[in-house]
Amino acid sequence: MDVGTLPPAPVTEVPSPAAGAAAPAPAPVRIRIPGIHLDSALVDLQVQQDGHLAAPQDPGQVGWWSDGPRPGDPGAAIIVGHIDSLTGPATFYNLSALRPGDTITIDRADHTRIAFTVQALRQYPKNSIPDQDVYTATGAPALRLITCGGMYDHQAHQYLDNLVVYAALPTPVHPRHFHFLDRV
Repeated sequence: MDVGTLPPAPVTEVPSPAAGAAAPAPAPVRIRIPGIHLDSALVDLQVQQDGHLAAPQDPGQVGWWSDGPRPGDPGAAIIVGHIDSLTGPATFYNLSALRPGDTITIDRADHTRIAFTVQALRQYPKNSIPDQDVYTATGAPALRLITCGGMYDHQAHQYLDNLVVYAALPTPVHPRHFHFLDRV
């Protein structure tokens, strides 16, 4: 599966907690998407020599780009899974059934959870993925789920497109101003 060419991983120094900076978010270990009945451990994925992010070797696995942002840190954490295999549906087979408002929960190595809300689903030709929007290392914490999509090219043995699910942390609800009547 070709999920786009990633920009070189940014070289950043992590300030020490004594300097007042927050430590990086814990590594993700599991993804849960109740809307499509997905509950899967996460494996580490890296960028290959050709500049493309590797997909999980096993179609039953889901992976995360371990050199990119972690869920909860600034930028978009990237999670990748297969849509199918030679033997049938794979972990992200039902990803296209997600809708804005659906919840994606990530369990982290420190036994905490962080929940994201689906904002949009976009399908792109494999050679036209907007890398600057998908693989961003800055901005608000976000999540991108990526799998294959579109038509299947039987001669090339690959899908022509990628499906990208955009998710963000829920928008905080601001308390409303209520007027209470004094009891008489």
